[in-house]
Amino acid sequence: MRFILCILMFLPLLAWGQANQSTGDELRKLAWQAGPSEGQIAAKAAISVPDGYMFLDAPNTRRFLELAGNPPRDGHYLFAPANLKWFAVFSFNPSGYVKDDEKIDADALLKSMKESDGSGNEERKRLGMDAIFTDGWAVPPHYDTQSKRLEWGVRLTTARGESNANYTSRLLGRSGVMSAVLVADLNTLSADTQEFKTALQKFNFVSGEKYSEFKEGDKIAQYGLAALILGGAAAVATKKGFWAVIGGFLAAFWKVLAAAVVAAFVGLGKLFSRKKE
Repeated sequence: MRFILCILMFLPLLAWGQANQSTGDELRKLAWQAGPSEGQIAAKAAISVPDGYMFLDAPNTRRFLELAGNPPRDGHYLFAPANLKWFAVFSFNPSGYVKDDEKIDADALLKSMKESDGSGNEERKRLGMDAIFTDGWAVPPHYDTQSKRLEWGVRLTTARGESNANYTSRLLGRSGVMSAVLVADLNTLSADTQEFKTALQKFNFVSGEKYSEFKEGDKIAQYGLAALILGGAAAVATKKGFWAVIGGFLAAFWKVLAAAVVAAFVGLGKLFSRKKE
């Protein structure tokens, strides 16, 4: 009981204001799946969730994205470190088998991406959300023929001047493409990208869905690698103050929780030592 009361006493101290407290409370209510465990993605793939990381299923990811200032999206799954210094959003497109023999023109793709900002921002405006603009490549697109992974990073700026980066991986499968979008602060993009790519080493399509398991007669997508970049998942934004909320409020919550657990074990240790005496 003392352990529970300890947490309840500390939680109010973690709020910085009514708005931040509300967002933090909503984030904490989500059904976080902690590691070590395995996250199931759209019945097509799975990713190992190590100790110190978390995973959200589709309904909870939809709510998370709304709290971050994005349009509601179904069929998305979230993977992140427990301190939420970055997060990655997975989604599967059953487009069919994508042939990977196309050459990529990075300059032409960037020009097309900037030109397409308008249509996406019309939808965001309709939903009362800030516009997002493509600034340039954070990481130019490149394709790994061994892992069947297409990757690129884009620098983004909102109408309010807030910046972040989306680093996207397209993982090619037998019946479609898995999208994995990393959302991170520009200042920590390099380190976060490396951590994200390490996590992706534990991503695998389930048996029967691997790119190498293609068979004659399977559905073939009517586009190549370039279209995966231009027609990829919508950019993921973070609304003003969101990084502060998840980086401070939730990180502090996890630290307090961990400290309370340690304190509980110390208390149990003292209790057992007294019993032995």
